[in-house]
Amino acid sequence: MNRRQLLTGLLALSATPLLARMAWAEKPLKIEKIVMSDSEWRERLSKQQYDVLRDDGTERAGSSPLNDEKRKGMYHCAGCDLPLFSSEMKYDSGTGWPSFFDKIDGAVETKIDFKLIYPRSEYHCARCGGHQGHVFKDGPEPTGLRYCNNGVALKFIPA
Repeated sequence: MNRRQLLTGLLALSATPLLARMAWAEKPLKIEKIVMSDSEWRERLSKQQYDVLRDDGTERAGSSPLNDEKRKGMYHCAGCDLPLFSSEMKYDSGTGWPSFFDKIDGAVETKIDFKLIYPRSEYHCARCGGHQGHVFKDGPEPTGLRYCNNGVALKFIPA
């Protein structure tokens, strides 16, 4: 065995764990979209849920019982039951809305809205397209993000 073969073998051995991790890395959820008519959504949701999820409304700050929710569990979209956040991602932002510093990979999609003149990053459920809230760059570590969510757009499932 010459030096080139030895170095090639050592390089291949050192890359094996990295390649294995890449192959087994958690991939974002594959989400199948839900499409319903306006009347079907109105039957499924309360008036307030419809206003937020389907018409991009905003609930009054401090009005959601989820602000004070401290139990372990999951936060699902109230429109289609897709898990969006875990309780480990929740924190008290002091804004009056349930806030999270991270989301479940692939569970939400974003777009820019200009409803308040200046651009904001709006996010919605990846399955049903229901409006959840806005994401800001003033959250805690490790992400520095604040997913500011309408409580009425969520359903809490205790662990």
